[in-house]
Amino acid sequence: MNPTYQIKQSDTVVDLPKMVGSGYGAFWKSRNFYRVVKGSRGSKKSKTIALNFIVRLLKYPWSNLLVVRRYSNTNKQSTYTDFKWAVNRLKVAHKFKFNESLPEITVVDTGQKILFRGLDDELKITSITVDVGSLCWAWFEECYQVETEDKFSTVVESIRGSIDAPDFFKQVTISFNPWNDRHWLKRAFFDEETKRDDTFAITTTFRCNEWLDDVDIKRYEDLYITNPRRARIVCDGEWGVAEGLIYENVTVKNFDKDELLGSGRYELAIGLDFGFTHDPTALCCSLIDEANKEIYVFDEGYKVGLITKQVAELIQSKGYAKSTIIADSAEPRLIQELRTEYGISRIKESRKGKDSIMAGVSKLQGYSIFVHPSCTNIMDEFYSYCYQQDKEGNWLNKPEDKNNHLMDALRYSLQCIESGKAIVKSKSLLGIR
Repeated sequence: MNPTYQIKQSDTVVDLPKMVGSGYGAFWKSRNFYRVVKGSRGSKKSKTIALNFIVRLLKYPWSNLLVVRRYSNTNKQSTYTDFKWAVNRLKVAHKFKFNESLPEITVVDTGQKILFRGLDDELKITSITVDVGSLCWAWFEECYQVETEDKFSTVVESIRGSIDAPDFFKQVTISFNPWNDRHWLKRAFFDEETKRDDTFAITTTFRCNEWLDDVDIKRYEDLYITNPRRARIVCDGEWGVAEGLIYENVTVKNFDKDELLGSGRYELAIGLDFGFTHDPTALCCSLIDEANKEIYVFDEGYKVGLITKQVAELIQSKGYAKSTIIADSAEPRLIQELRTEYGISRIKESRKGKDSIMAGVSKLQGYSIFVHPSCTNIMDEFYSYCYQQDKEGNWLNKPEDKNNHLMDALRYSLQCIESGKAIVKSKSLLGIR
């Protein structure tokens, strides 16, 4: 990385080492068609990429950028905000016009665009055009949420055409947190035998982020002691560890909940695990096809520090106030309050007893579990929920009591269907508004 970078369309000089810091020099300069960063949380991936594209757009007047996430509405609170931060840090905000409603960002002097789209309908992305230059760059943020390589490739096809400029290049930038080692991203960009041609791929960690405060650093370092397996993912940016994993029967899959309901084969199952100051309240919502032993997880709630009223508001906001909900029986007072004071009338206590956890785990292992890509928290738990080990490293037939809030909620929810099959014909019969 050069110590300074002269922006072509202004007199601004950017000291990149001071602005970006360490760990991303080769990534910043890469012109490979695929530029990929797998990084741990807190490794400044998104902020660095936003800075990089702002500098590039000002340098190359022929360039335009397409920013893609799995869902379009998630861009506004993530990547769009990152670009606002980047132009202010670079002191070039006056050179950009921000359109909050679309959202969209325009270079004032040239008309170049930063366009934000979601994979809600990837075919619409392929028809995008720009007025100035070429749509030559794309950034896939949180790319682990893209469930298939084919869907990714469809969007990549929109990066086409050429410009008669000596410095012209096309590029697809990909960023994501480490995910299960069976994800297509590993095969496509990190495995030497199968990775795509013209790929530059790196793994970054929180250690290359000089701007983390002492509290954050200690939180990461403590994880090596409290949960070493989890630390390898969260702190070191390694792929999700499959060794000792409890659930091997989980697949991320896009599906239409309403379409499933229309088939008349599914029952609603909702489970609730209470959290307090440091643990999240976890709500897990799925549709179960008991005949074919399939579970489709379509919605989740996951938030720390909720009081009873806020738990009720979470349930109500999602439209499940009239649905049967099986909640953690360790908190009967909370269940009673939700039922009598907040109108969650069909909430019930879970049944617990000796070996009830393993009984529930064994039952879930008998299903094929499909998780909608929007349910990222439960996927985090599925890929880190492991069996305990003894001092000699032998696996025990007992789950670790960590990373299991949605796991518990899913177990509780199975009690919704234990009384026998009741075919559901419509959302109204489920209690879903």
